Amino acid sequence: MSCFPCFGGGKGKEDGEADTTEAAAPPSNMTPPPAVQAPDAYSAAPAAALAAVASPKPGGANNADQSSADEASLRQAITAQAFAFRELAAATDHFTPYNLVGEGGFFRVYKGKLEKSEQTVAIKQLDKHGFQDNKAFLNGVAMLSQLHHENLVDIVGYCADGDQRLLVYESVPAGTLEDHLFDLSDGNKPMDWCTRMKVAHGAAQGLEYLHDKASPPVVYGEFKASHILLDENLTPKLSDFGLAQLGQAGGNMPVASPMMGSFGCCAPEYDRSGQATMKSDVYSFGVVLVQLISGRRAVDTSKPVAEQNVVTWAMPMFKDQKRYHELVDPLIKTEYPAKALNQVVAMAAMCLQEEDSVRPLMADVVMTLGFLTSMPPDPPAPAAPPAAAEPKKEKGLDHSDSSSESSDDEGDEEEEEEEEEEEAEEQ
Repeated sequence: MSCFPCFGGGKGKEDGEADTTEAAAPPSNMTPPPAVQAPDAYSAAPAAALAAVASPKPGGANNADQSSADEASLRQAITAQAFAFRELAAATDHFTPYNLVGEGGFFRVYKGKLEKSEQTVAIKQLDKHGFQDNKAFLNGVAMLSQLHHENLVDIVGYCADGDQRLLVYESVPAGTLEDHLFDLSDGNKPMDWCTRMKVAHGAAQGLEYLHDKASPPVVYGEFKASHILLDENLTPKLSDFGLAQLGQAGGNMPVASPMMGSFGCCAPEYDRSGQATMKSDVYSFGVVLVQLISGRRAVDTSKPVAEQNVVTWAMPMFKDQKRYHELVDPLIKTEYPAKALNQVVAMAAMCLQEEDSVRPLMADVVMTLGFLTSMPPDPPAPAAPPAAAEPKKEKGLDHSDSSSESSDDEGDEEEEEEEEEEEAEEQ
């Protein structure tokens, strides 16, 4: 779901017009295709392999040979498996609708099972008209295949047969974070505080890897709860990272606006310019952090107008520490550490600063959340002793005891009086 604008339209035309002023090339029946250079964002592929991709030489036949050599070098740089289109068609039962599990601005995601390995995978079918240049697509896949982290969805393979462009990812079975926060089915328990902090910490680690440890760095672009997948142990894994750069490399890839499907998740400067940065990623992480705390959607039109946007709703409470508890999801009740709540709310407020320069780095966010995940929930308050009931019971017992004692005393007095009367009669 890329939010990046496409590049290369008008500028290329101006370059072409400038070339017409130079000396005309010898007439030829075939016009050589323009040289396509890989953008800097994809230098993650092995240097030796990419260095072999040379600029095309003049002449149609030579260009074709050079292009084939370039593609062969790029395929060698890709560590993921190359699939034939027929293999992926068979895995998805020819991309039937009942295997469709998701859809984005320029792709559809199908659940499939590879015949040879019997591995269950997620197959992302990109718009086949988006990439006219096969080399640009392969260069992007080479970059994606270098990114490995426990909190990222691994790419298994790809397909570049003809005009088909597909990416194959590992399957993450437990669904998205949205499924566990907002769409609880009957019988499913809500996520407790510790699990929410574990998810936040893992997602932050994945984003930190893309920003600080990937070479070159990767800007996520559209970080939100629906892009955080959970495995059977509820370990978070980020999906759809790098698709923005992949779209740029393709040239004609249709790019969704940040407002489409991401309203309420994007930083103000991203909404204005359409250009994502690491700091806009930090803002989007802050939105997800507030969602984990509150259990609210980024935008919920069923709520009053002042509460529809989760950031707008939370801002007044950010300014008053005594109101932090009002942010907590009612499903958590009071089962959370009060000190941890104060720190995580403060971190979310820092991520959501209007000025991007004062937002923290993801490394700082990871350090803070790592400390908070080790804090156990506050022990429940001890049950109040039944002080009101017991004294009443004791008073009742005392009263009954005193009553019985008084009755016994009265009985003894009566017996003594009777004995005295009998003695007087006998005399």
